[in-house]
Amino acid sequence: MNPGKPAVLIFKESLLPLSETFIAAQAGALTRFEPRYIGLGRVTPSLSVPPNAILLTSTVSPMASLRQKLYRRMGLAPRFHRQAACSGAALIHAHFASGGRSALPLARSLHMPLVVTLHGADVTTRINYSKRYARLWEEADTFVCVSEFIRQKAREAGFPEHKLRVRYTGIDLTAFQHSPGPAMPNLVLFVGRLVEKKGCAYLLRAMQLVQHRYPHARTVIIGEGPLRPALTDLARQLQISCDFLGSQPAAEVRKWLSLARVFCAPSVTAADGDREGPGMVFAEAQSIGTPVASFAHGGIPEIVHNGETGLLAPEGDAERLADNIYLLLTDEQLWRRCVERGRTWISERFDLQRQTRELEEIYFAASRKATRCSSTARIATAR
Repeated sequence: MNPGKPAVLIFKESLLPLSETFIAAQAGALTRFEPRYIGLGRVTPSLSVPPNAILLTSTVSPMASLRQKLYRRMGLAPRFHRQAACSGAALIHAHFASGGRSALPLARSLHMPLVVTLHGADVTTRINYSKRYARLWEEADTFVCVSEFIRQKAREAGFPEHKLRVRYTGIDLTAFQHSPGPAMPNLVLFVGRLVEKKGCAYLLRAMQLVQHRYPHARTVIIGEGPLRPALTDLARQLQISCDFLGSQPAAEVRKWLSLARVFCAPSVTAADGDREGPGMVFAEAQSIGTPVASFAHGGIPEIVHNGETGLLAPEGDAERLADNIYLLLTDEQLWRRCVERGRTWISERFDLQRQTRELEEIYFAASRKATRCSSTARIATAR
C-alpha cells in the first residue's frame, strides 16, 4: 500500500471475468488513489487479480456459492469486513447495480461512502427496480453512468437523478496504437460474449449477403457464451467463411483488431430488455485503426461517429448492416477517412487517463462529503 495515497476498494461480486478488462484498466489507471480489489469470490478463468485481493470465499465450490448467497441476503461476514477495514480505504467503488447492493453491508460496517458504476444490463432489463434497489438509491453516494444512454435509462428506472454522473470508462491509447493497415484486408472481426444482446446472429446473416457480393470476405468470432453452439450451427447453415476462436486474452484481441479490416458487433435489445451501453471494444477498434459497422443501438452512437469513424445501420436491419460492411471492405476512400478520424475521435472523448482523473474527482467529492457528515455527527453527539 502506498502511504501517500488513500485506498479505494474496487468491489466486484466475482473477480474478474475475462470480458471485464475495462474494470482492470480503470483500476490500473488510478494515480491519486491506490486500488484494492475486493469481492465475494473468483471466477475461472479470470483476469489476473493482485494477490492482496480481499475475498469472502477463496475457492470455487458449492459451499463457496452458498456463503456468497448468504452474504447477499444477510450481509454478515465479520472476518471479511475486518480485512476490508485493515485496508485503510477511504471509500468503496462497486461495479454494476447488483455489486452495489452486495457492497452495502460492507459500506455500512466500515462507514465508507459508496460509488457505484452502472454499465448496461443493470439499468435496462425489465425488473422491479424500486423493490430491488431502493436502499441502494438511498445509501450510495454517486452512480457513475458509462454513457448518456445509461444515465437516461437509470433515471427512467428510478435511480435518483441528482446522484447520476456520466463518465466514460475510456481506453489506454498507448495499448491500442494506430496500426499501419489491415494485414488481412478481407477480415470482419467480432469480439464479445455470445449472448443475445451482442447480436452475433445478425452479423452471420449479414456476412452471407456480403459474401455473395464479395466472396473473399471472412469472419472471425472471438468470445464465448451460451449461444455458441447455435451460432456455430447457423454459420454452417449459411455456408459462410467463419472461424470461432472462443475467449482470448487481451493481447490476442488487440492483435486481431489490428489485423482486421472491419470490426462488427451489431448489438440489439435482448428479450429481457438488456441493451449495450456502450462496449469499450468499439473504442479499442477505432483507436487501433479499424472502422466499425454496427447498429444504432443503446450507447453505441455515443462511441461510433456514424459516417465518420464507422457506419451504423438501423437496429436489426441485417441487409443495411451487410451494405455497410461491404462498403468498408471495398470503398478505400471511405475506409481511410474512417481510420483517420477514428483515432482522433477516441483520443478526444475516451482517453482512459483523462476519464480516470475525472473519476478520481468523484472519489474525492464522496470522501469529503463523508468526512463532513462524520464531523457533523460527532458534534451533534457531543452536544
